[in-house]
Amino acid sequence: MGCLGALLFLLGGLGALAQICEITEVDSTLVERLGQRLLPWMDRLSPEQLNPSIYVGLRLSSLQAGAKEAHYLHSLKLSYQQSLLSNDNSDSEAKPSMGQLALYLLALRANCEFVRGRKGDSLVSQLKRFLEDEKGAIGHNHQGHPHTSYYQYGLGILALCVHQKRVHDSVVGKLLYAVEHKQHLQQGHLPVDTLAMAGLAFSCLKLSNLNRNLRNRSTVALGRVQEKILKAQTPEGHFGNVYSTPLALQLLMASLRPTVELGTACLKAKAALLASLQHKAFQNPLMISQLLPILNQKSYVDLISPDCEAPRVLLEPATETPSQTQVPEFIHVTLKVSSTFLSYRHSVSVPVSSSLEDVLKKAQEHSRFTYGTQASLSGPYLTSVMGNKAGEREFWQLLRAPDTPLLQGIADYRPRDGETIELRLVGW
Repeated sequence: MGCLGALLFLLGGLGALAQICEITEVDSTLVERLGQRLLPWMDRLSPEQLNPSIYVGLRLSSLQAGAKEAHYLHSLKLSYQQSLLSNDNSDSEAKPSMGQLALYLLALRANCEFVRGRKGDSLVSQLKRFLEDEKGAIGHNHQGHPHTSYYQYGLGILALCVHQKRVHDSVVGKLLYAVEHKQHLQQGHLPVDTLAMAGLAFSCLKLSNLNRNLRNRSTVALGRVQEKILKAQTPEGHFGNVYSTPLALQLLMASLRPTVELGTACLKAKAALLASLQHKAFQNPLMISQLLPILNQKSYVDLISPDCEAPRVLLEPATETPSQTQVPEFIHVTLKVSSTFLSYRHSVSVPVSSSLEDVLKKAQEHSRFTYGTQASLSGPYLTSVMGNKAGEREFWQLLRAPDTPLLQGIADYRPRDGETIELRLVGW
């Protein structure tokens, strides 16, 4: 069995193996700093910047934001109810996407609310319509693809599940088929976050006793999800990458199939994740909101029966301390664009600690470079470069030369001096 296997056996059998995926010993100061990074985002109350995931993450964490938290939920309710229940259908882009609506329903459940009444029925009906539309896009033969993603598809099923709202077996069946058939989820890489979200949805359906006809099939699918996530573990210990690891651990720590392999993988993942916390890898509010629950031994599945009376530590705004490190005032970043239709290369000078988005803005000001973005809950993402808009199954990939894909978006990634960043139009 080996030393580690023997240690895991001594921890108390399968029950202890399952608990190994829980992160219980974390410096409270590190956790508090994560929460503090969310506080400025809670002051951004415009409809395009409201992010239900922030509220969900805090409510499932050991932290609270006091009156600001309650005000944020109130703002969410006003924005989402007004946009969805408005009779004006002309501005469809202003209405929440399927993923945004699903996260809003999770936020309500995180406050121990069930959707009820006419307004609640409208929210549920809208989300079910989204799922039905996606089911139609996938097609009877499973040869199509959702308009959004299987991630949002699984999130939608999960959101309805925690509110005890059943969806048709055929809707769940599309997600089951996607997990059962590797080609639907593996497109050049294994999307661990998609697998984890699907697994969380299946777990909720089982625990809530919904879609009983699919219970056995869901159990098998959960096993496959766990197996694929474990196979996607990197040598460093992350499941997929550092940012997909929190959602993977949300699923694995509630695993109904604890094994020595699972315990070993979770020990390695926890060590890698704690190291990433020390290096301040988590800055994006969506990623932080997925991480905070597991630092409190919680997952989205706990929203089936949330504990809204659990004590939580009140967050105080972070105090800024001047850096003692001497750094150059400016850095030089080369921006490169490669596609079938165009070629571009230009060096840009920006202040140190600038984001990639700052680099793009500077390039647009001083050269022929142009770009377009679209807002999302994880931040702005590129939709067009030099007038070339990504098609239905294309996206502008961000790479650090020579060929390393960036794990962060344009607002979060901070280039270093001398780096070359390539924007490449790719299909998926």
